[in-house]
Amino acid sequence: MSSSAMEQDTGMFKVQQTIGSVLCCKCGVPMPPNAANMCVNCLRSEVDITEGLQKSIQIFFCPECGCYLQPPKTWIKCQWESKELLTFCIKRLKNLNKVKLKNAEFVWTEPHSKRIKVKLTVQAEVLNGAVLEQSYPVEYTVRDNLCESCSRFQANPDQWVASVQLRQHVSHRRTFFYLEQLILRHDAASRAIRIQQVDQGIDFFFGNKSHANGFVEFLRKVVPIEYRQDQQLVSHDVKSSLYNYKYTYSVKICPVCREDLICLPSKVASGLGNLGPLVLCTKVSDNITLLDPRTLRCAFLDARQYFRSGFRSALTSRQLVKYFVFEVEPPVGEATVGGQKYALSYVQIARESDIGKMFYVQTHLGHILKAGDQALGYDIYGANVNDDEMEKYRLKVKNGLPEAILIKKCYDEQRERKKGKPRAFTTKKLPMEMDESRGRGVDPEKMENEYEEFLRDLEENPELRFNISLYKNKDYQESETASMTDGEGAPTVPIEELLADLELSEEEDEEGDDEEDMDE
Repeated sequence: MSSSAMEQDTGMFKVQQTIGSVLCCKCGVPMPPNAANMCVNCLRSEVDITEGLQKSIQIFFCPECGCYLQPPKTWIKCQWESKELLTFCIKRLKNLNKVKLKNAEFVWTEPHSKRIKVKLTVQAEVLNGAVLEQSYPVEYTVRDNLCESCSRFQANPDQWVASVQLRQHVSHRRTFFYLEQLILRHDAASRAIRIQQVDQGIDFFFGNKSHANGFVEFLRKVVPIEYRQDQQLVSHDVKSSLYNYKYTYSVKICPVCREDLICLPSKVASGLGNLGPLVLCTKVSDNITLLDPRTLRCAFLDARQYFRSGFRSALTSRQLVKYFVFEVEPPVGEATVGGQKYALSYVQIARESDIGKMFYVQTHLGHILKAGDQALGYDIYGANVNDDEMEKYRLKVKNGLPEAILIKKCYDEQRERKKGKPRAFTTKKLPMEMDESRGRGVDPEKMENEYEEFLRDLEENPELRFNISLYKNKDYQESETASMTDGEGAPTVPIEELLADLELSEEEDEEGDDEEDMDE
């Protein structure tokens, strides 16, 4: 039974509480009582808590790099109406510590008006301790002013302060294609004044040494590297004792790539718990992931451990051979390495070039292979391997080396059916210049083929595309596919993983402006 029902039963009388009101001492309007005995309108007419606060201020913007000047010499990169820009605008205001800031938000302005308006809501104590809250706009006038690095670049585009020479001594550019997408995803090269593509690498030029340092630190977090820093004296002012240097960072990426076959030196293998020594590189990030395909054991090497030993790949992905799979036995063991599942099975295979010669080998691909499939692997039986560690291991083992080591499933037949059709996704590219001054440039046809292989790797390996951004292809029609794979076809990238690339052309801008003028 409720309390009101109990009171009615007992006949008790309860006085209802009411909120009292008083008359404003200025205008006589009834109002809730406060310490000043004034209504809000009269209180605001008597006291202005925004008096002495800045209502307009001038800020400087670099139109080349999109940075704002934080006095005295710091340039901050902010997007239009972003959280970073709002924080920057609030910090530029003086005497804001006299009041308590409650809220701040942008007021819409035309992007080309060179004005930024922010609405601030502040609180302060006024007469007799009464708290007054008031909102007021602040207008920021944006003035164009080139930053130091951009003005130097405008005067002389070749006048750089620090350069990062990124190199990998391998026969392909698959690592650079993946690294390019990582750089775009994290906007790591936004401070570069010029990017140049050279043979076996990329050169990044920066207008500030700290920008080059930050870029090298980013590379250390995504790929195993070692680097060396050099400096060259450009000029010296004797009177002020100022020295101007040009800095060069020589960065070398680990030559071991994904899907490479490695024969570990005995010292390295013993240090990894007698792993292998025949192992596969399954992933390259800040660490190198090594997998023994015959035992499913794995190990991880960081950059320091690798460059201390300095071993190289015995066979690379350029030497893969196509095999036909005739029989697959049930798996005898399973393991998960870095989120990737593997199953150990025995398979009967034959080379595409020699169907009559059968091989019975172990493979870690027992979970995806079945009779009738095609696979790519290393032909150790017929390959001419120029590797000292491989030869030592060949003489040491009694049963000899395995005839073949399978690397991945092959989808050439399924892709042949879709030849000529656009992919559902596309990628962005860095604005790179081609360096042909040294006499040997990059072969366009070879580079196009390697880029096609990189796109196939993205389709087949979900883990590889986890840290990069893929965009929807405008030329692709979604009705062509309804699932991740078309039956038993080649794997594709799901539509759910793709981002929409919004690009507004100049014609659409003009049409939008014309429509606004007509509305007015």
